Amino acid sequence: MKPTGNPITPQGFAAMRARYDTLLGKDRPEIVEIISWAAGNGDRSENGDYIYGRKKLREIDRELARLARRMKAARVVNPAEQPDKGRVYFGATVTIADENDEHRIVTIVGDDEADAGAHRIGWGSPLARALCGAATGDLRTVRLPAGDKEWEVIGIAYD
Repeated sequence: MKPTGNPITPQGFAAMRARYDTLLGKDRPEIVEIISWAAGNGDRSENGDYIYGRKKLREIDRELARLARRMKAARVVNPAEQPDKGRVYFGATVTIADENDEHRIVTIVGDDEADAGAHRIGWGSPLARALCGAATGDLRTVRLPAGDKEWEVIGIAYD
């Protein structure tokens, strides 16, 4: 089943929520306190603590607004509830092999929680789109900037 909207795993949503709560409950109040202290020291135009604090506060507020928008648009999809576990869909951990028989394991997650270093690829990535609906043994071609690359699905798991 192909998710619509902005799918995210329960773990990804929890991490996003934790980041929002940390920024709002810890980081932002600390910066506001620094700005208040620095403002009480007089001339604000040459006060580095005040200028840096205001800049940092704007960055935190932008990140809070971005996270709030993303959480509002998010649709939590639990991969364990996938009805067809024999095909690649959102949340699948897929073992693939290329033409040189080099194996790679990737997990298809929401675009907001993608992390190439942890082998989590975003739902909207070219590889994830190519793998969508594939079964074990299927060959899928991925169009990459360097040219087309063919992958074979070796295994599919849903955690």
